[in-house]
Amino acid sequence: MTFSRTATLAASVSMLAGLAHADTLNIQTSFNAGDFSTKYITDEWLPKIEEMTEGRISIVLTPNGSVVPARDTPEAVAAGALDGDFTSVNYFSGQEPAFALLGDLISGYDTPQQMIGFCEEGPGEEMMQKAADAITGGEVKVVACGPYSREALVAREPIRTFEDLEGKKIRSPEGLAAAVFQAAGASPVAIPFSEVFGALEKGIVDAADASAYVNNDATGLHDVAPYPLYPGIHSMPAMQFTVNREVWEGLEEQDQEALRTWWYEAMYAMADEVTKLDKELAERDDASDDIEVIDWAQEDRDQLREVARKEWEAYAEKSDLAQEALDAHISYMTEIGLFKE
Repeated sequence: MTFSRTATLAASVSMLAGLAHADTLNIQTSFNAGDFSTKYITDEWLPKIEEMTEGRISIVLTPNGSVVPARDTPEAVAAGALDGDFTSVNYFSGQEPAFALLGDLISGYDTPQQMIGFCEEGPGEEMMQKAADAITGGEVKVVACGPYSREALVAREPIRTFEDLEGKKIRSPEGLAAAVFQAAGASPVAIPFSEVFGALEKGIVDAADASAYVNNDATGLHDVAPYPLYPGIHSMPAMQFTVNREVWEGLEEQDQEALRTWWYEAMYAMADEVTKLDKELAERDDASDDIEVIDWAQEDRDQLREVARKEWEAYAEKSDLAQEALDAHISYMTEIGLFKE
C-alpha cells in the first residue's frame, strides 16, 4: 500500500511538473477568421507543434485585429500583450521603410519557395530581425519569415506581354506596387479592396491587384475580369513569425528549434497547397469558354523585374536599413539565378 501511494504521488508530481513547464503561446495573425490560411494552419499545423515538443508548447492562433490592429503587433509583442505574431510585414512599412522591401519585393521572386529560402537559408531572417529591432528596441525575436502565395492579377482584357501593360488602368495599393506598375507604363488607381469588383465590372479599371487565384475565384472576380494572369507577375506578401524576447528566452533550446522548424514546414506545406488549389482552378477555368488564363513568358517576367528593380532602388533610399534589405535581396536573387552577375 505504501509503495502504491508513493508511486501515485510521484506520478502526480511528475505530471504537475510537466504541466508547469508547458507553454501556451497566444499568437495573433493578420489572416482573417474565415480565410483558407487561418483554417489550414489551425486544423493542420497547430496540433503538430504540440507533437513536436511533446506537449511542452501549444499555440492559440487568433485572427486579424482580435487583440490589436495588425500594424500594432510588434509593439504588442514587445510589451507582452501578445506572446507573438504571424503577420504580413507590409503593415509595418510606415514605421520602417525596410519592411516594404522585406514584405513584398514587387515582381521580385518567381515562387513563394524562393522567397522562403531567402528567409530560411539566406539573409532574410537577419534582416527582418534588424527591422524589428529598429521599432521595438530588441524586445521581439524574429523566429522565421516568408510568403505562402503569389497573387494573381485579374484583368478585364488580355495583358499577354509586358508591352500590354502600357496604358492599362490597374487597381493597386499606394507605395511600391503602384510605383512599379507606373514605371511599366500602366496607370495605377488607388481604390479600396472592397470596391475592386465594382470597379472591374464598370470598367473603371482594366485590371486589379487583388489576391491569390483561389481567393479571386471565391469572390467572383473572374466573372468580371476573365483574363487572369497566373502565375502572378507582381505581389508575394511575406509573413513574419515573432515571439516576445523574454518568452523566447524562457523556452528550452530544443523547443526554440522546434518552433522555427515547425513554422517553415507549415509555410512550405501551405505554399504547396495553395499552389495546388490555384493550379487546379486555373486549369479548370482555362478549359472553359468563359475564362482565358494568361501565363507570361519568362522574358516578359524578366523585363518587368528589371523595371521593378529601379523602383526598389529608389525606395531603398528612404533609410539605411531599407538599402541594406535591398542589397540582401539582390545578393540572394543573384545567387539563385534571378539576376546575372
